[in-house]
Amino acid sequence: MASGFFAVLDDIAALMDDVAAASKVATKQTAGILGDDLAVNAEKATGFLSSREIPVLWAITKGSFINKLIIIPIAFLLQVIFPPAIKIILILGGLYLAYEGVEKIIEYFFHKKDKHEELAAETENGENAEKIKVKSAITTDFILSLEIVIIALGSVLEKSLPIQILTVSVVAFLATVGVYGIVALIVRMDDAGYKLIRKSNNKGFLTFFGNLLVKALPLIIKALSIIGTIALLLVSGGIFDHNIEWVHQFLPHFTEMVKHLLYGIIAGLLVFFIISGIKKGISLIQKQ
Repeated sequence: MASGFFAVLDDIAALMDDVAAASKVATKQTAGILGDDLAVNAEKATGFLSSREIPVLWAITKGSFINKLIIIPIAFLLQVIFPPAIKIILILGGLYLAYEGVEKIIEYFFHKKDKHEELAAETENGENAEKIKVKSAITTDFILSLEIVIIALGSVLEKSLPIQILTVSVVAFLATVGVYGIVALIVRMDDAGYKLIRKSNNKGFLTFFGNLLVKALPLIIKALSIIGTIALLLVSGGIFDHNIEWVHQFLPHFTEMVKHLLYGIIAGLLVFFIISGIKKGISLIQKQ
């Protein structure tokens, strides 16, 4: 009886070793997308009132966990039933990300709002605006999570099913905790800075470092807005490049990053003009 129990423990230990090794490989393969994921979600989770930052971030984090709970079983099911469906879903997600990235660029250059007007509008519709932003962040996270899960699954296809499931689950969990943990640190930089200033009584290195954190936060948020938009286009372009054969063969002499950025911009513009045309068509029909 005892020997049987220890044999089970040995099997579990061996399985965990295999999962740890497979997770290490899968995490390396998803490192690029995790970097883009961080940039995009950090940009999405900033720009709220200080008192709402953590509740909003927690709402997005919960949404991210739910996304992965939905994606993981569906990914395994589709892998067995109809593997091409995963590519189709990824490409549709890529079109959404490309559209979102291009829309941000067009809004910045052609529909600039006065900062005071923007702030007044957000204050007036605070709760509703917050819900819209959280919903947008969770939708974007769904697509990024889908790509993370697919890449992680692709790295362990030769392994047994239990190792596949555990590895993908570990990578998905680490992705959510890692990304949103870092985002939480970023959005609370100013609070940490103020605490250091108070603690040091406005003297010495701690005060200098505290002031640095406070002053750096607006610059980091502005940088994240730019980096997050570029990341949206790069991720979408990467999806097209890796999942559409003729796109992959296109522009062979361009570097991968430049290709992905171009693909993201082109796809985003196409979707933007299609959606704009549909909106104008609906508007004209309603006027008649």
